[in-house]
Amino acid sequence: MKDFFKYTFASVIGSILGISLIIGLGFGGLIFLVATIASKTKDLGPQVKDKSILVFDLATNITDTQPLYSTGEALQEALSGDEPATITLRNAINTIDTAAKDDKIIGIYIKGTSSPGETGLANLQEIRQALKRFRESGKTIIAYDMDWTEREYYLASVANNIVINPFGALEFNGLSSQTMFLTGALNKFGVGVQVTRVGKYKSAVEPFIREEMSPENRQQTLQLLQDIWAEYLQTVATSRGLTTERLQTIVNNQGILMANAAVDSKLVDRLAYYDQVLSELKKMTGKEEDDKTFRQISLNNYARIPKVTEVANGDTDSKNKIAVVYANGEIVDGAGTPRQVGGDRLARELRKLRLDDKVKAVVLRVNSPGGSASASEVIGREVKLTSEKKPVIVSMGNIAASGGYWISMDADQILAEATTITGSIGVFGILFNIQQLANENGITWDVVKIGKFADLNTSSRPKTEEELTLIQNMVDSIYDRFITNVATARNLPKQKVAEIAQGRVWSGADAQQLGLVDEIGGIETAIEVAAETAELGDDWKIEEYPESSSLEQRILRSLSGVEVGEVNTPVDPLTAEFNKLREELASLRAMNDPYGIYTRLPFNLRIE
Repeated sequence: MKDFFKYTFASVIGSILGISLIIGLGFGGLIFLVATIASKTKDLGPQVKDKSILVFDLATNITDTQPLYSTGEALQEALSGDEPATITLRNAINTIDTAAKDDKIIGIYIKGTSSPGETGLANLQEIRQALKRFRESGKTIIAYDMDWTEREYYLASVANNIVINPFGALEFNGLSSQTMFLTGALNKFGVGVQVTRVGKYKSAVEPFIREEMSPENRQQTLQLLQDIWAEYLQTVATSRGLTTERLQTIVNNQGILMANAAVDSKLVDRLAYYDQVLSELKKMTGKEEDDKTFRQISLNNYARIPKVTEVANGDTDSKNKIAVVYANGEIVDGAGTPRQVGGDRLARELRKLRLDDKVKAVVLRVNSPGGSASASEVIGREVKLTSEKKPVIVSMGNIAASGGYWISMDADQILAEATTITGSIGVFGILFNIQQLANENGITWDVVKIGKFADLNTSSRPKTEEELTLIQNMVDSIYDRFITNVATARNLPKQKVAEIAQGRVWSGADAQQLGLVDEIGGIETAIEVAAETAELGDDWKIEEYPESSSLEQRILRSLSGVEVGEVNTPVDPLTAEFNKLREELASLRAMNDPYGIYTRLPFNLRIE
């Protein structure tokens, strides 16, 4: 509660100051102030001292793209100078690879945390490969934590020396997946749900119509976990000189190991307190014992030095561009929000790149669970057209399934990590209605229509059997088109695609065996494949899309309320129905004639 009042008060004061600035300085003065603030946030980059250690804080989130802030958050960051605990995947990989070749960097310190980041498994896999290359360069990696979680330990297991606090513990108990089912709550509140779907494994609708997993969903989830866990065990076993059988025995019999047990099991090398590790790091970097800390530079700061940028961007003098395009989030119709993949927005971006002769190849980084079928088709069409003019290589991230696979299938090559979640080739329709909820609160509807299906899209009532059949036929048609397109794009028999589709999710490793993926590899490998396919040699540079907006642009856009070139995003049907209710209530408030006499149309007449 104390924090609530603190931040609320700060927000109010910020709003008052903002209004005062606009009144006092005028719009031109505000622009000048914004530009000044932005310029103050820029510097020439950090300096690296001899015998430094690169600090990798495991609280850092590793994402495909830069974090997306609201204007207020961006302004607060600019004013405070706080460094966000986030780094992009490409930046992190290139930072570690550059550090391996930097004579001033003698090692990496993997710093554990009580609040580990939420980096996806496929991204962790790419980072671990970079850490492995660093160790193979002959440099040292030291990892320390009070309590190691399974995800943290996955990265730490590559270290030369893994240290745990004597009072700590190590989680080593396997993987699980828990689904939240909303059926009971929807029934309680009177929200009706009807579904249409194709594919016995297409489980996306289950949280709305079941109270537990279907046998098919349980089967596919178990298989996926087994595939990912097998990769995990093999990776750790290789680094620690143990067998996967031995590791599985630890999982089954212990689960969570206290510090001494972790050492006895050879998962950890030794016990030490932080001050003891700190003393060792000081000694390594040539610092005295009475110095406050060791000579160090954080992963985020080292990422800003010019040599890292040069490695990440390729030959900046080249006229040949490899465009890295990020499709990160749920796929929606229209432009979508910055955290979504807007079908129109991404298609427009691809269209520009297709028509740009300086762009010689495109790497489409997909990290999406899918979404709108029509938006997926809009994007997929542009991917296909682009691949007819120049190479398009897809790099699958943590998840590239369903619509995420739809937009990927027409690429020249598809790369995924072994732990990538992909496939889910299936289609479903989910239809909400609020009839019971509304009726219990005294709200009813009546309709006049021309045509049996004129009010098909209403959320005010359940669909009839005839209407459900009509929608199911649409779903069946889209599914048939999906598997037909996959068969054509991937050069597979349609019958085989029909067998491996069914809405089933696969690991990247299984997807490669099935022909849905060409190669196991990460985003940097995909860039190399793109350069090789386009026959560019070393004469190329990287440009990433969508381009992030500057602080000035975000503030001006926020003030003006205009998103230049954007397309309006359709409102979902349930929200649209509540919006209609709000309009009805607004009409009631407008009925204020003192004599109760009106000359107006019937309530909000709509022809749909």
